[in-house]
Amino acid sequence: MKKQVTLILLTLFMGFNVGFAQQDEECMLNLTLLNDYAKSKKYDEAYEPFKKLRSKCPKFNYAIYYYGERVLKHKIDNSTGAEQVNYVNDLMKLWDEGLVNFPNKYKAGDILQDKAMLKYDNRQALGLSNKQVYDAFDNIYKTAPESFTNPKGLYVYFSTIVDMHEAKEVEVQNVFDKYDDITDKIGQEIDNYTQKLNPLVEKEEAGTALTKTEGQYKKQYESYLEAYDKISSSIDGKLGKLANCEVLIPLYTRDFEKYKNDAVWLKRAVNRMFNKECTDDPLYTELVKAYDASSPSADTKYFVYNLLMKQGKEKEAKPYLDQSYDLETDPLKKSKLAMRFGKSLKSQGNYGAARNYFQKSLALNPSNGRAHIEIANMYAASANNCGDNQFNKRAVFWLAAAEARKAGRVDANLKSYAEGLAANFEGKAPQRSEIFTAGNGGTTIRIGCWIGSSVTVPKI
Repeated sequence: MKKQVTLILLTLFMGFNVGFAQQDEECMLNLTLLNDYAKSKKYDEAYEPFKKLRSKCPKFNYAIYYYGERVLKHKIDNSTGAEQVNYVNDLMKLWDEGLVNFPNKYKAGDILQDKAMLKYDNRQALGLSNKQVYDAFDNIYKTAPESFTNPKGLYVYFSTIVDMHEAKEVEVQNVFDKYDDITDKIGQEIDNYTQKLNPLVEKEEAGTALTKTEGQYKKQYESYLEAYDKISSSIDGKLGKLANCEVLIPLYTRDFEKYKNDAVWLKRAVNRMFNKECTDDPLYTELVKAYDASSPSADTKYFVYNLLMKQGKEKEAKPYLDQSYDLETDPLKKSKLAMRFGKSLKSQGNYGAARNYFQKSLALNPSNGRAHIEIANMYAASANNCGDNQFNKRAVFWLAAAEARKAGRVDANLKSYAEGLAANFEGKAPQRSEIFTAGNGGTTIRIGCWIGSSVTVPKI
C-alpha cells in the first residue's frame, strides 16, 4: 500500500494524537513489543500485542496499522484453507480501520486498489470467479481512477476480461472497449511521469548535476515508465488474435450504421484498424471519413493523410499532415504525433523530413530516447550515400553512435540497448589503423546529403 511512512522511534513513544503522559501503560507496552518484534521480522510473536492494541487502543499509534499489515501478510503467506481466508479478510478489515482512525495516512482509492490486488493474489483460496476479480478492479476504475496506478493491477484488470470472453461470459466488443480504457489510462500515467522526468533530463543534458533527492526521483519516475512500457506490451500480447482483420472487419461492418456519428467509437475503430493493418478494406475508408466528419482533430487529419498516401495522392495528402500537427496543442500528445509523422516519413525514405519531426518530438519531450534511436538508425542507413570517399562515408557511423548514446542518456530504460547500438555503429566506423593511414585524427569531416552535419575524427 502506498502510504507515507514517517514512523521513527521518537514517534512511537510520543504518539500521534495524545501526549505520552496520558497514554495507557498497557498500550505503551504492547506498542513497544509490536515495534521490537516487527522490526526483527518476528511476526508470529508480534501478532498478540498487535491484536491487543487493535482491540484496546485502535487510535493509539499509526504503528498498529503499519506493522499490523506486515503481520497479517506474514500470516496469509504461512497459512492455508479457512485460516488463510480469515487472515485475508482481516487484512482488508484492518485497512478499513486504518482509514477511520488515521485518515491522514490512507486514501479510500488506494485501499480499494490494495483490496483488489489482495483478492486477485488469493483468488483460489477465496474461491473467486473471474468476474468477481474483474468487478473488484472495475470498481476502482469507476470510483477512484486516480488511485488505479498499479501496473500489475491494470494488466490483471484487462487479462481477466479476456479470460471472461474465452469463457463466453462477455462479447469481444467488451474486450476491445476495456482495452481502449486501460491503454488510455496507461497513457495518462506515462504522460504524468514523463512530465515529472523531463525537467530532470533537461537539467542533466545542460550539464548540471542533479541533487541526491532529484536523482532518487529520477530513478523512481524511470522505474514507473519502464513498468508501464512492459505492461503495455503484455496487454497487447494478451489481446492477441482477438484483434485481427478477420474479427475487426465484420464487427465494425455490423456496428457502423449504429455508431457512424459517435466520435469515440470511430476513433477507437480507426485506430485499431490502422494498428492491425486492416487499411486495405473499403470499410477503413468509410471509418476514416466518418471520423473526420464527426470530430475533426489532429488524429483524423493524420488518418486522412495516410489514406491519401496509400492511394498515391502525395500532393493532396501533405496539407493534412501539416493540419494534424498544427491542430494538436498538448505538448506530449504533439510529441507523440511528431514521432508518428517521423516514422511515416522514414518509411517513405524521406529522412530529412523525418529527422525534422523526430527533433520536434524531442523539443516537446526531451526524455523521448526513441527519437534519438530513430535518427541514429537513419544516419547508419545513409552511410553509403553520404560522403565523397569511403573513409568519409564510414565516418557517418560516428554520428550514428553519438546519436544512439544520447538515447541512453535521456532514457535510462534504453541505456543498455543504446550502448549496444552505439558499439555496433562504432565497429563499422574507421578503426585506429585506418585513421593512422589517413593521417586525419582530430580533423573535422563535413557530412553532406540530407544529414548536413560534421563529425570529428577521433585522435589516436
